[in-house]
This record gives sequence, structure tokens and C-alpha cells, in this order.
Amino acid sequence: MAGYMGYMEELSVTEAENLKKTITRLFRQTCMIQMRYDPVTLTPRDNPDYELCVRHKGFIEDYLAVLGCELEHDPQEHIFRLKGEGVETEKISLTSTVIILLVKMIYREKIMGEGLNATVTNLEEIREYGKNTNLLNRKLTGTEWREALYLMNRHQMIELPGAVRDVEDQTPIYLYSTVNLYVGAADINELIEEYREEAPENETIEEIISADAAE
Repeated sequence: MAGYMGYMEELSVTEAENLKKTITRLFRQTCMIQMRYDPVTLTPRDNPDYELCVRHKGFIEDYLAVLGCELEHDPQEHIFRLKGEGVETEKISLTSTVIILLVKMIYREKIMGEGLNATVTNLEEIREYGKNTNLLNRKLTGTEWREALYLMNRHQMIELPGAVRDVEDQTPIYLYSTVNLYVGAADINELIEEYREEAPENETIEEIISADAAE
């Protein structure tokens, strides 16, 4: 780690401290996006963590490589993402997977139909999508909703105007494009099998899930 210490010593105290915090947040969030939205006004603002990743990209890549990780950059979507064997895997419950899938569907429809300024949803709309697609065929508990919201908030898929525990039916939930990075093929296949077991005659469910997974 001699190279790490030498690089950090060349930075100002403030820059070095901010870089340490950014790397720590990267491990916790796995994603860094260029523009974040004010949680109250939902107006865009620069994300200093993203700017730090841009300035120190080479150093961060070398540092992460030692830990079995890599820093993936999508310049079109303006996203940095932590990947690799060294990244701690997180098991997403089936219910949270369904909710993320619904949010992906909502995001896609809003982007295609109304543009970037319309990417706001709420719990009521998510439930309505769940009902219309039959992906949510039961009433979820508050704990299940909070688990999904906390997961999406932590991984920069959504922005909330307050704490997860305070989210109500009409609370605005801003959707980031990073929601498209989650719910992988394995999760989709698990969903298909789950719904095939519960309702083998319902081909609509499999079509919806498979179409989203193919994108």
C-alpha cells in the first residue's frame, strides 16, 4: 500500500479525506451518479462523489484492483459502478426483487413517454402497477416496503424527500437510471419459477418479466 499512501500524501488534507469517504461510500452504495436530486425540491445538483471518482479514477481503479474489485464507468449514463469478486454480494428478497422490477417498468414507461422530468413515482403508483401486472397479488407489510425502499435508496436507485420510515402513499420517489442495473437474470428466473408454480396458466406474468429481463 506504499503507492496508496504516497498518492494520498500528495493531496490536500481535505481532498484526501473526501477521497477516503467517497471510496467508503462506493463500497456501501456500489454506484455513484453524476447528478443527484435535492430530496425536497427534486432539483438536480452535482454529486461531489462522482466528481472525485472522475478526478482520481486511475488511482481508485488501481486501489480497487488490489481488493479484487473494479470501477466500471458508463460515460453515457454518467455512472460509476463497483463490480468484481471483491464486492460483497447482497441477497435481495423475492418481494424486493418484484418491487424493483415494477420500479424499472415505471421508469421505462415515464422515460419513453414524458422525458426526464417525469421520473417520479410513489407507493400508490407502484402498487397499481403491481396489481395491473399481477406481480403484486397480495398486500405487502410495512416492513416489506421499507426493506425494498431502503435497498433502492442505499444503492442510488431512488431519491426520497426524507427517511424511509416516513414514506407515505403520495410521497414523491425520484427514480434514477441506475435502477436498470439491478435485478439480474438469476433473480428474473427465480421470479418466473415462483409465478409458474403459483399460476402456471398465467402466461402474462412470464411475458412481462421475460421482456424486462431481455432489455
